[in-house]
Amino acid sequence: MKRPTLIAVAAAALLAACASPGPQPPDRARLEPAALGATGTATPWPAERWWTGWHDDQLDALIERALAGQPSLQTAEARVRQARAAADAAGAARQPQLGVSVDLTDQRFSANGLYPPPLAGSTDWSADARVTGSWELDLFGRQRAALDAAIGGWRAAQADAQAARVLLAGNVAIGYFDLARLLENRRLADEALQQRRQILALVQQRVGAGLDTRVDLKQAEGLVAQTQVELDTLDGQVGRARHALAELSGQGPRALDALVPALASVRSAALPAQLPADLVGRRADLVAQRWRVDAATQEVGVARAAFYPNVNLVAFVGLSSLGLDRFIEAGARTYGLGPALRLPLFDGGRLRAQLGARHAEADAAVDAYNGALLRALREVADEVTTLQVLERQQQAQADATAAADAAADLALQRYRAGLGNFLTVLTAQTNVLTQRRAAADLKGRHLLAEAALARALGGGWHDA
Repeated sequence: MKRPTLIAVAAAALLAACASPGPQPPDRARLEPAALGATGTATPWPAERWWTGWHDDQLDALIERALAGQPSLQTAEARVRQARAAADAAGAARQPQLGVSVDLTDQRFSANGLYPPPLAGSTDWSADARVTGSWELDLFGRQRAALDAAIGGWRAAQADAQAARVLLAGNVAIGYFDLARLLENRRLADEALQQRRQILALVQQRVGAGLDTRVDLKQAEGLVAQTQVELDTLDGQVGRARHALAELSGQGPRALDALVPALASVRSAALPAQLPADLVGRRADLVAQRWRVDAATQEVGVARAAFYPNVNLVAFVGLSSLGLDRFIEAGARTYGLGPALRLPLFDGGRLRAQLGARHAEADAAVDAYNGALLRALREVADEVTTLQVLERQQQAQADATAAADAAADLALQRYRAGLGNFLTVLTAQTNVLTQRRAAADLKGRHLLAEAALARALGGGWHDA
């Protein structure tokens, strides 16, 4: 029988005897946004640099600084480079490989070994130099699947890096608005302290005149002490908010001690008339999860291909001799060419276990994607609902603030006309401060919800 025929028969026998992957479980299905109630409406909001919609130069500078120098982003970029290198390595494995080897050994040959006299019992050089090439024929797609899996990991790392940028920008905006809210509350609390001190002085005068009791005096003193405690608490919260914002922007804890954002000067960003449902392409975290599903699916292909033959074409050419004086002679030439075939026959179920594990990992990746999609839709719905409620509350609060202002003006007019006392005026003014503080809280919460919604909608990123 001729050599090619023998090779063909041997290959057929090996294929018939190779290990079987057995029955495979069905693939887990990914959820679709439309099945969860999302529509196909798309909108360009938010823009790529969505934070500029608030028209605050200090906020813009903080976010740009954070995006340029935050160590967490640099770590994410390092992971991207690492994943790219893994993809390059997987791609290189599919190409022909070429190597050079040179072995020179001065050795004593055994007198009782394989070599006959005069070499037996003598000491001489053994020399071998060759160029070796190999190329694995990817007949069953193992290397292609490994490359696709590595590319999926690389794309997932890229999306993760973008998700980290969106998260960081959103957190800086939220920290900035929270600091502005705390500073506004502190300003109003300081005004309240001054008014309550005036009330205390008035009560002291009225007690001296026999118009009020010491109970009224103790209540007034308690209000002053309570407001002072509130001021000290706000000072601590302001300091911690500045420290957190400095860390987010890649600076030392004292770098933002002079930062005083004004809540009143920040204009709310315009919201879209319709909210986008194409979150699959807008949310970088969803894109990353989708790439992980693809990578895990390709890993299943790698594990399945392990059941089939691994065929390599191997060739070499070189020189080999015993003794350096004959190393470069024509007779020292050596060369060879042929296939190398390997495949598993019996492995005690190891390959099936590996395939089952890859299937489980693929299912877990699909479940993670489905969970991320559900969470994304919930986050958008939560922030939209929050903004709608806050807008109604702000309208009602504007009415309450206007009523408090009118009551304070009326009390002041009555006092000037001699129809009321100054304590009534101070009480009305305290109510004005209370209502303004509530309005400041609502505006701060509205801005926080705007930032959270922009982040939930993907932060202006699109999957290219």
